Amino acid sequence: MRVPTKWRQIEQAGHSLSKMYFKFKKFRELLTLKKLFDGDMQMLEKTRQPSLKSKILGLIVNPIAGIAGKYAFKGSDNPELVRRAIELGAKPISPERAKEALLVLKPLKDVLRLLTFPSIMGEDEARECGFEPEVVGELPSIKTTSEDTKKAARIMAERGAELILYAGGDGTTVDILEAIDQKIPILGIPSGVKIWSATFATTPKTAGFITLRYLWGELPVREAEVMDVNEQLFRRDALNVQLKGYAITPYEPQYLQGSKWMSPQTTNEIEDQNAIARSVVENLEPNTVYILGPGTTCKAIADLLGIDKTLLGVDLVQNRRIIAKDADEREILRVIKNAKSKIIVTPIGRQGFIFGRGNQQISPEVINKVGIENIIVIATPYKLSTIPTLRVDTGSPELDETLRGYIRVITGYHQILIKKIQ
Repeated sequence: MRVPTKWRQIEQAGHSLSKMYFKFKKFRELLTLKKLFDGDMQMLEKTRQPSLKSKILGLIVNPIAGIAGKYAFKGSDNPELVRRAIELGAKPISPERAKEALLVLKPLKDVLRLLTFPSIMGEDEARECGFEPEVVGELPSIKTTSEDTKKAARIMAERGAELILYAGGDGTTVDILEAIDQKIPILGIPSGVKIWSATFATTPKTAGFITLRYLWGELPVREAEVMDVNEQLFRRDALNVQLKGYAITPYEPQYLQGSKWMSPQTTNEIEDQNAIARSVVENLEPNTVYILGPGTTCKAIADLLGIDKTLLGVDLVQNRRIIAKDADEREILRVIKNAKSKIIVTPIGRQGFIFGRGNQQISPEVINKVGIENIIVIATPYKLSTIPTLRVDTGSPELDETLRGYIRVITGYHQILIKKIQ
């Protein structure tokens, strides 16, 4: 039976009214939820802001940390080598890396109490990033020493700092540990040549993220190994690593590096290193300069070639012979200027870094000149089992971003594993 037009119109009008009602009801529900959400956010901000205002962060910058890395001096503890590096044109590294971390914290500059040591040990970097720090202590000379670092840490602990954020290397970490022991947590912005301790964030930016989360009360703390290397022996190609103690550090496993593990020289490990060496040597190209990084796995390649490589330095190999031993950045750039070149590196055990830890001679300038397509990564299966992901911290955030992704890792004779660089 056909429905009269009038009733159809009434029915359609009813459907329209019904739709309008449900739309209005949905809108009212969404509006109520928004008001509740806005109220929760305001309440959250009200609870968070006072807690931030009560937080005190200490900042220490070791202005000479890492300054000699590109010059193959293997540390900055020796004042004479620091002087030589500056004469050669070395530029401070730690101030810029400290600012990278501070920029993450910049939104808190009006609510956070920031304690710094005077001038180049934190005050300058803080002010450049828009902070108005509370300057504590005195700095008698711009030629800073380990005693200045210790004094800064003690004063900040006495003034109630709940975390000391510091830019430096393992030597700086040892100084702070000796000054305050485990009184308050510390967190390192990686800036030195030797960065073996487990108190460091993976990059300056992640140091800022960890600090932010710790100040919000979102992170626990843990004991972290403080390691240091004997620099005098290190320069003589001998490795002497000492555990100096344990510091308290905010725990964020994704952004906090572990302490360096050295690969055990077991029979299986040596066989795996030799298998990797055979695979690499078979594919060496004539007239190509190979930039051979530090480590026992890279040294196995030189041993197979019958050449004398430095264990802890960066050497240059061409046509199966060494053309430069323990080369610094300047020499590397000079040699590869008009030659095809490739980089061979092995990641640091447990930390996973292929660039930025102990091989600063292979600088962003070197990597860009060689080309990321000419990077060869080698690692034994055991070493890779200690590394969830590969990492880079070249000192150039733009290059780090370009390097992130997946890369082939030679793990044995004609054996390849795809690994992610994070």
